[in-house]
Amino acid sequence: MLRNEVWASALEVDGDLEGTFVAIDKETPTATDRQIEVDIPRCHQYDELLSSSEGHRKFKRILKAWVVSHPQYVYWQGLDSLSAPFLYLNFNNEALAYACLSAFIPKYLHNFFLKDNSAVIQEYLAKFSHLIAFHDPALANHLSSISFVPELFAIPWFLTMFSHVFPLHKIFHLWDKLLLGDASFPLFVGLAVLLQLRDTLLTSGFNECILLFSDLPEIDIERCVTDSVDLFCITPRSVTYRQHESPIGKFSSDSLRNFGHVLQSECCPRISGAELMDLLDLEHVKFSRSKALVVDIRNLEEYPFQFNRGAIPESVSIPFSTITADEEGKAVLPPAKLIQLQQCSKGKIVVVVSARGMNSAEVGVLLIFVFLFNQMSLKSYCLL
Repeated sequence: MLRNEVWASALEVDGDLEGTFVAIDKETPTATDRQIEVDIPRCHQYDELLSSSEGHRKFKRILKAWVVSHPQYVYWQGLDSLSAPFLYLNFNNEALAYACLSAFIPKYLHNFFLKDNSAVIQEYLAKFSHLIAFHDPALANHLSSISFVPELFAIPWFLTMFSHVFPLHKIFHLWDKLLLGDASFPLFVGLAVLLQLRDTLLTSGFNECILLFSDLPEIDIERCVTDSVDLFCITPRSVTYRQHESPIGKFSSDSLRNFGHVLQSECCPRISGAELMDLLDLEHVKFSRSKALVVDIRNLEEYPFQFNRGAIPESVSIPFSTITADEEGKAVLPPAKLIQLQQCSKGKIVVVVSARGMNSAEVGVLLIFVFLFNQMSLKSYCLL
């Protein structure tokens, strides 16, 4: 009974909500009216409240109010689905429904509703791909091998924060947790959904995957929420760093800002130097508390003391020049290095570090293959 007020509090909604809503012109015709009128009758119309004629009128007023009061954005299909949970919970208080929607979008969908949102969407999906590779390299490798990329299925998920995918009762349960997380939390929800479908995905080709997501199987929402929180808590924050994220409460990492232009070409995420140091816990390294294994790919002339540069303690040196390929073009490591990786990497995050100018992303692809080909236990993986 108090969910609407709890959500409003979580979104820090306050002020003269009624006065603000009343002052917005919701009657003058706009260019988006026709699309709004087409979308509303298709939005959660199994629900008696939202499918009523009064529900449709309230839907339209809230959506028009948002479009009019945010001239820097445009109406995209999916905005109706985003407003549905707020309207349902505040059916007799349109001002609060509008205020919650207006606070929700900049927090989780910053710049998603720009007229040209391609850069924002591409970065978001790239981060999603990286997150899949970080937590489940085998699944990421399979999806890549069949060219089943997130652009084919995940845009409606994130553009509507799953409100277009799940029925209202599941959305309420999901958003109860989502509203407590930051802008990266929806990425973990998407990952949790994929992990529920993992067994099916790993045995499916491209066409089967398309069919699977065109009619999404039943998702255990309790498991989805629990897994999302667990994944969120164990993932370094810099792994999900986005340049296009809202500046409010945003994780900042100068060491990651220069890599925005290469996101699409990389198969796994980058981690900040500061977080790597935290994972290594070098003060207690003799007690084996390190949560990461560093693979240093600098060539021998640079490792470890060339130009007064040292090496990270307990790191594994695999010079880039020693990585070869077999007749099929698959990466091959020196046997001794392969054994060393097998012994040292179990249960740890593997981080590839390189000298300036070296292609650590390319080595990342090679090493992921080496791990999978040799059935090694790869927990998660990123670049520095």
